[in-house]
Amino acid sequence: MKKPTPLTALLGGAGRLAFLTAAGWLAYSHFLMDHQLPLPKAIPADQFTLAFPPTGPLNVYVDRGGPDPVSTRPLVLIHSINAAASSYEMRPLFQHYRGQRPVYALDLPGFGFSARPRADYTTNTYVEAILALLAQVEGGPADVITLSLGGEFGAEAARRRPDLFRSLALLSPSGFGLRNGKTSNLEPAAWVLPTVSFPLWARPLFDLLTTKRSIDFFLGRSFVGAPAQELLDYAYTTARQPGAEHAPLAFISGRLFSRNAVDLIYRHVTVPSLIIYDQDAFVGFARLPELLAANPAWRATRVTPTMGLPQWEELEATARALDAFWQSLEAAP
Repeated sequence: MKKPTPLTALLGGAGRLAFLTAAGWLAYSHFLMDHQLPLPKAIPADQFTLAFPPTGPLNVYVDRGGPDPVSTRPLVLIHSINAAASSYEMRPLFQHYRGQRPVYALDLPGFGFSARPRADYTTNTYVEAILALLAQVEGGPADVITLSLGGEFGAEAARRRPDLFRSLALLSPSGFGLRNGKTSNLEPAAWVLPTVSFPLWARPLFDLLTTKRSIDFFLGRSFVGAPAQELLDYAYTTARQPGAEHAPLAFISGRLFSRNAVDLIYRHVTVPSLIIYDQDAFVGFARLPELLAANPAWRATRVTPTMGLPQWEELEATARALDAFWQSLEAAP
């Protein structure tokens, strides 16, 4: 029998260690980790449930305050998509505008208090969820504010049903970057989602991606200064819920991004639309001037210094930009 060399012995030992480590994490995730932490409201407001057959009931936060809620134009807030997303991301804007006008914040399918089944999460799932809410709000058409990838869904919803929108505002939206001179959102390989969502390791993989250290790292890249601790804490808690892995794994697979959002979606939006942006560690804005030149429905405002969450770091400046945008619509003939 051939005696193993030091190198093969080392590789064999490393392989056994890697196997044992992976097996240990699988067992810990499946049998020992708490996946049902008490989840408080993302926003201290009333909630109602909206029927949505594709994935199950949707949770909506609402404040119908204001001097005359029936006639005051509603504001609808749509959070981003990531491993630990929820309406908590839009909490600063909800709190800022509540009492002035009716405000709604939607937990998108697979997040927050909305149903989180193992389902076929697609771009259309999220577009239809937004349209389902807009069809129910009183006093519409609505002003809609979206965040990051939620901007692609909101813009597609506005393209399909402009009658439900008075305006659209996108905070640090995706879909404007370039990769090798082409759109940055390329079609994902078909094998990715079935691979990452295989039941044996889907939840352990998600748990690994949403450790406190991982959440601190990724959310920290979205802040110029220190990230808001309450946002970090809520992200971790909402990721420790039954079914929390299903929608985020669809996001991680790449299937929720448009292949070419500028040409296929943003160019065709006709409702008045505003982009608020600055720097962002995860998306770029190289094609933003192209859109502004091609479609007069769009305008852009830079709120600085921010890294993708202007409503958290520069709330007053963000609100001023939004208010000026809405006031300009009232003044338009």
